[in-house]
Amino acid sequence: MWEASRSILIVASLCLATTCLGQQSPSPSAAKLPPTEGDYVSRDFHFKSGDTLPELRLHYMILGKPDRDAKGKVTNAVLILHGTGGSGRQFLAPQFADVLFGPGQLLDASRYFIVLPDNIGHGKSSKPSDGMHARFPQYDYDDMVAAQREMLEKGLNVSHLRLILGTSMGCMHAWVWGETYPDFMDALMPLACLPVQIAGRNRLWRKMVIDGIRQDPDWKNGDYTTEPRAALQIGADFLLIAGSAPLPMQKSLPTRDAADQYLDDSMKRITATLDANDLLYAVNASRKYDPSAQLETIKVPVMFVNSADDFINPPELGIAEREIKRVKNGRFVLIPVSEQTHGHGTHTWAAIWQQYLKELLVTSSH
Repeated sequence: MWEASRSILIVASLCLATTCLGQQSPSPSAAKLPPTEGDYVSRDFHFKSGDTLPELRLHYMILGKPDRDAKGKVTNAVLILHGTGGSGRQFLAPQFADVLFGPGQLLDASRYFIVLPDNIGHGKSSKPSDGMHARFPQYDYDDMVAAQREMLEKGLNVSHLRLILGTSMGCMHAWVWGETYPDFMDALMPLACLPVQIAGRNRLWRKMVIDGIRQDPDWKNGDYTTEPRAALQIGADFLLIAGSAPLPMQKSLPTRDAADQYLDDSMKRITATLDANDLLYAVNASRKYDPSAQLETIKVPVMFVNSADDFINPPELGIAEREIKRVKNGRFVLIPVSEQTHGHGTHTWAAIWQQYLKELLVTSSH
């Protein structure tokens, strides 16, 4: 759950909660096309809980330039959504940017207007650790998607998207987008999630993280002055497991000592930049997610992709195959386990699934 920079296995991790741990360095190709960064400030943003923030800041990065038709409508905008604990910057990592954004590639940044937002509670956008701590509004996925749309329309003058591609938490946001704003995009590509309420083991590990943070006496109801050690420890522990995959871990950690050293190093790396409140809010944001009742309302083509070694969304549940039948123009692809897959984090390794993105772009073209 906290992006690639914190751990290679967590790298794209946890989405659901987890997702993408950490940030990776921009790729060489990304350096040739440096992103433009900006902030959109929403005034008096209303959350579904009834809370309001006088100013909600949404940070974003942009690659490319908008193309507009005769009526001034942007025709080439692509929205790419990160996972829990991640940020838009993670998509400049080589395994993503070098595969998709370069000249002649599927999302060539000279042809598309690519928007990479930091969602509420993440990156450089408004979050609990900015100062409000546990008094920050309890946002959920509906709030995050509503803020994304406002940023696009009012901040970037984008009223339609060629594509929404989301990983992990962003995968779930893609389903919410398809149901809430069915005419806003031409296509959806959700990667590494399930279009149902979070339950079973997926809910258990999230609830364990939430309870572990809240029950740490040093958390102090969110008003700590130094990070609560036990809270960070349990959060990092679960992020490591949920974002991992057996094959690459066994290969890279072939001995007990190697595994122990990796754990020690990972704990130091992850907890060095982790904030307990930010993690608590990010994991808890999934609590009301459940797009299952309205899947039939999605109008656009959907290319839904999971990997078979995903701890968070295990294929043996059969949920993806069942639910995709209710999506009018939907297709589900399960990527088999191999030495190239990375568990939940497979969603960030674009070479593994780019062929399906190509198919989606063709079938959804006008």
